[in-house]
Amino acid sequence: MSKEKDVLTADHGVHTDPAALRELSEVASHEKTEVGPDGAVAGYRADRTLRLSVELKRQLKRRRTQLVLGFVALLPFILVIAFEVGSSNPNRRTGGFVDLATASAPNFVVLALFVSGTFLLPMIVALFFGDTIASESSWSSLKYLLAIPVPRHRVLRQKAIVSGLLSAAALILLPLVSLGVGVIWYGAGDAISPTGDAVAFGDSIVAIALSTLYIVAQLAWVAGLALLLSVMTEAPLGAVGGAILVSILSQILDQITALGDLRNYLPTHFASSWIDLISTDIDWTNMAKGMLSSVIFAAVFFLLAGRRFATKDITS
Repeated sequence: MSKEKDVLTADHGVHTDPAALRELSEVASHEKTEVGPDGAVAGYRADRTLRLSVELKRQLKRRRTQLVLGFVALLPFILVIAFEVGSSNPNRRTGGFVDLATASAPNFVVLALFVSGTFLLPMIVALFFGDTIASESSWSSLKYLLAIPVPRHRVLRQKAIVSGLLSAAALILLPLVSLGVGVIWYGAGDAISPTGDAVAFGDSIVAIALSTLYIVAQLAWVAGLALLLSVMTEAPLGAVGGAILVSILSQILDQITALGDLRNYLPTHFASSWIDLISTDIDWTNMAKGMLSSVIFAAVFFLLAGRRFATKDITS
């Protein structure tokens, strides 16, 4: 009868048996979560959340990343096919960029960077940075990521670093593949500049490497703007498209000579200054101005992105 009473009272949430109460107390003490002085669960370390290796592997598995890298690697072959198909045209030899591209492997790399620098390369950077936060918001996974909890500044920093690594990989992949394709089809000759200067193959490789680094650094403003738009919207297409539209608008304004010296303040004005490296007498002035302009724009955009993300309502 006593046992039946204990069971009955237990079903209603009340235990009258002292032994049962002691047992429940011991179980509760074992299940109690320990917290540190800062209120965090014992053993929790923010620097172990959202590791770069995990985020990088996750992004590499996305079809978007695979398609972008695959297209960048395929582009030099498309250019070669275009040149070969156009070789049947007797009016093709006009002394323009086509002749420079087929002169040697370095010239082929220069053309690949030049034709893709106005739209393709900014689009790649905008895609990786503009999609990084906005896509998580659209999937409603960002609030669960912050609930782990991963600090907000760490989420933004880790995702920005991974986006930067992927963007740099794509920008470096293009000249590397172009150089290999160019050596096979056009040989390892000297680089011929538009002014007629001949740069030795070894020196041209160094110039191409510096040119690639300049392009990566110069497009930092696109990365900052895309990241800012990414934290401001939940539409990845809007963030990516917004950064691309600003880049196109800047290029259009740069063509208006009536603006005069005001064009120097446009972020794309010095985008092609790396061409000065393909010369026997290098002028570093425009590249220095381009680097300074990009750093200033990128710093402002990244700071605004960090401030906006720190106060953004994620749970709504």
